[in-house]
Amino acid sequence: MLITSRGTGRWVVPKGNPIKGLDPHRAAAHEAFEEAGVSGIPCPTAIGQYRYEKRLKNGQSRTARVAVFPLSFVRQADEWPEQEERRFRWFTLPDAAAAVEEPELRTIIAGFRAPESVAGVGTRALMWFRRQTSETFPMLRWFQALMPKQGRFFELFEDHAATLVSGADALARMLEGGDIATHTAEIFAREQEADDITREVLQDVRRTFVTPFDRSAITDLIGSMDDAIDQMNQTAKAITLFEVTGFRPQMRDMAGIIVEAARITAEAIPLLRSLGTNAGRLHELTERIVRIEGHADEIHDAGLKMLFRDVGAAPVNPMDFIVGREIFGHLEKIVDRFEDVANEIQGLVIDHA
Repeated sequence: MLITSRGTGRWVVPKGNPIKGLDPHRAAAHEAFEEAGVSGIPCPTAIGQYRYEKRLKNGQSRTARVAVFPLSFVRQADEWPEQEERRFRWFTLPDAAAAVEEPELRTIIAGFRAPESVAGVGTRALMWFRRQTSETFPMLRWFQALMPKQGRFFELFEDHAATLVSGADALARMLEGGDIATHTAEIFAREQEADDITREVLQDVRRTFVTPFDRSAITDLIGSMDDAIDQMNQTAKAITLFEVTGFRPQMRDMAGIIVEAARITAEAIPLLRSLGTNAGRLHELTERIVRIEGHADEIHDAGLKMLFRDVGAAPVNPMDFIVGREIFGHLEKIVDRFEDVANEIQGLVIDHA
């Protein structure tokens, strides 16, 4: 999403000055709504910075520095404050990079990757077909078992990564105030789908003669990915069990980091098909996951401290602290599991690139 600048009419990302009382990523999300009517799930960790010459009302200019935050799009309003003052347009990433004037912003956009469409009916249909053909034609299953092959590891990894994107999106939307039952059902469905994919990978490991990586590396990678969606499932169960309906700002910020970690994972997994060529990019992506995991730890600690302070200062049920700590703990574990995925990918790069 790009908008036009009010002064020059050039294409830019929605942006503005810091807003008192709002963290930078929340201020960026506020500007996205003010200028383009866009709302979504912001990640608290910036993906980069760029500089440009800001023209002042007195005719002079000064160098402004802009931190850019990823925001997972949820909706665009029918009306917004600056609707009549700017134009907006959805671009493909290459076209957006070509449309902006600032070289550093162009680099940030060109280096960004949107997640692929989530796994769903196609993946489930494929799983069903493979099971049905094996059960209906046992001779075919026996014959396939004898044939040397490389398996479908890369396709299955990518299908699993898509479930992570979908599950993270549902979790974040729930914490941003979405319908809990609907988003919980989505997470449960994606977790079951991920389990099917994981079983398929483990079966391929056993029946495949030639594997792209060491068998232990394959099982460790899919296991760490499955742990991430399992932990999302546990979080949704805890929210349902304790009937939590309101979520603290730090919880929503951690969910934003989870969305970003899932997006990065979905970009990284297809690059495993050519480790030598993509080693540099994979290093950048895994490094970002490790960095945002550290940021999530800071948010987690600040959230717990604020929760303890609020509960201690007001006549409320002490269970509020216990339940809040439980939710915080689950969210932290999700981010930790994504760091495990990053470590597994980095290990593959070291061993094979």
